[in-house]
Amino acid sequence: MAGAWRNHDKLRGRFHPEYPDDLEVLVHDGGPRTSTTTPELMWVRVTGASDDAFVGTVLNDPKQLRSVLAGDEVFFVVPAHFQYPVRVTSQYLAERRRWKIHACTGCGLDELFDPPSVLVATVFPNTAGEIDTFSAICGACGGAQVVEKFVDGSREFR
Repeated sequence: MAGAWRNHDKLRGRFHPEYPDDLEVLVHDGGPRTSTTTPELMWVRVTGASDDAFVGTVLNDPKQLRSVLAGDEVFFVVPAHFQYPVRVTSQYLAERRRWKIHACTGCGLDELFDPPSVLVATVFPNTAGEIDTFSAICGACGGAQVVEKFVDGSREFR
């Protein structure tokens, strides 16, 4: 059904009053470990929804981001205790089910800007074996986040 997301609990109250499918999303090129650009609030027109994410079209060109332009399709999630929805990638969505991302000590964001595997490879390039728990720098405010791997998707920690 077209526009069903307008009444979604996570999106209710976030839309532009004159454009019922448009909202602001925090868009980024990656977190502080993988990108030198800063995140930007961009207008996105919602075009679809799934169980754990939304999809939409970017409506304006960024000021300095390199990974997105007006007209591009992006995925985004709505964090539990953060002011704005946050852009994510399909790789991030696939990996996120296997990790618990604890809220940032600074702003409360409980999502990452990069897939956990990218962060592990970037921060621990010479580590053999799996990393089950690590800390990350919050992409929104620079605070600290803890990331823990669940055991075999069971929602229990290793």
